[in-house]
Amino acid sequence: MPTTAILTEPPAPFPAPASTRWPPVIWALLAGTFLVRGLGFAYPFLSYRLTELGFSTAVVGRILAAFGCGWLVGQLLCGWLSDRLGRRATLLGTMVTAAFTLPVLAAVQSAAAVLAAAFIAGVVYDAHRPIVSAVIADTLPSESGRALVNGWRHFAVNVGAALTGALGGLLAGRVGISMLFWINAAACVGFALIALRFMKPKLASSSAADRPSYRAALADSRLWLLSLASLAALTCAAGMFTALPMLMTEDGLNAAAYGWTQVISAAAVVALSPVLTPWLSRRALRDTPMVGQLATSSLVLGAGMGAAGLASSTLGYSLAAAIAVPGEIILFIAASDLVNRISPQQARGLYAGIWGSTLAIAVIAAPMLAAWSLDNGGDLLAGATTFTAGLLGAALCVPLRALLADQFLPAQVPLPAQSPVPIQT
Repeated sequence: MPTTAILTEPPAPFPAPASTRWPPVIWALLAGTFLVRGLGFAYPFLSYRLTELGFSTAVVGRILAAFGCGWLVGQLLCGWLSDRLGRRATLLGTMVTAAFTLPVLAAVQSAAAVLAAAFIAGVVYDAHRPIVSAVIADTLPSESGRALVNGWRHFAVNVGAALTGALGGLLAGRVGISMLFWINAAACVGFALIALRFMKPKLASSSAADRPSYRAALADSRLWLLSLASLAALTCAAGMFTALPMLMTEDGLNAAAYGWTQVISAAAVVALSPVLTPWLSRRALRDTPMVGQLATSSLVLGAGMGAAGLASSTLGYSLAAAIAVPGEIILFIAASDLVNRISPQQARGLYAGIWGSTLAIAVIAAPMLAAWSLDNGGDLLAGATTFTAGLLGAALCVPLRALLADQFLPAQVPLPAQSPVPIQT
């Protein structure tokens, strides 16, 4: 069965990277990312757990919003902590916290307790993202190597997300929704053990100058423009798993139909990643940052999810999702390239966390935008507003490109062999 193939080995069509010289920590973090994403049932199945508890729609909305707010806080906090306390310590702390919090979320029943547990679960649910980004930048000095790893990471996340839906739906009917949260907690324990085995502890900070500063980061206009452009593009991308079900429900299509769109989306990722990832990794070798690719990704995402406003069948929605996939692949690799180029070495986690917070905001904004559009103009307005968000993301890349051109940020080159890059974990 396809699910078994995903569990046992990576799909054959995806080429093995030329860099078998990647340090073990890179392979370990890719495996850990796939593990917690593939078994990351907490967020996708949280609404079903809340329905079991008999909460009203308003209460469910507040709890889901609390999870999203926690996600936002987690990106900002964990990125900063990974620079201050170390990559390994922060990853271990968040995964252990998740291992305790998710079973609590599965057990508590009062609205106040569930809301508090949902917020904490949101903080740690995607906490590994900025930490892994920072470790990749610490470990691989070549922008091409970083782009290739980030391509594989995006591939693992997408295949893992498809596995979450398929496996979660299968297990929910057999073991119950609550047990899915325990399985998610076990996956977090697994990632913690991976971090403990393969990541090195951070050495003590040498000076105050090495400490990351939110004030300095928030004063960086490059980071602001990159984050705003990414937010617009990610609002389109988040629509694939937040707004799309709302549109399909309006057309009378059930959850099984939505499941097919995710299968088609995952198939598109498997088919296109072997083509796009090597090309993007070669593009990262150039001196010029990948602003043009970021703009292109925003336009493609806007066009794909905008086309969903014209769809009315499972096939139509599946095609819209497939059209958006190349934009999503390009977006994450191009944005990672830009974050790596503009972030100071001592603040890589902080910059990655600030950028990662745009995904959390997009997860909140996408369904709100879709709900407003459906209430005021139906599917066509929903498609139009999503396409407009894609256009806005591309437009914001114009001043970003001008700003980066003035500063001429060349691609980083490998350091001499006698001065290896320390892995600050």
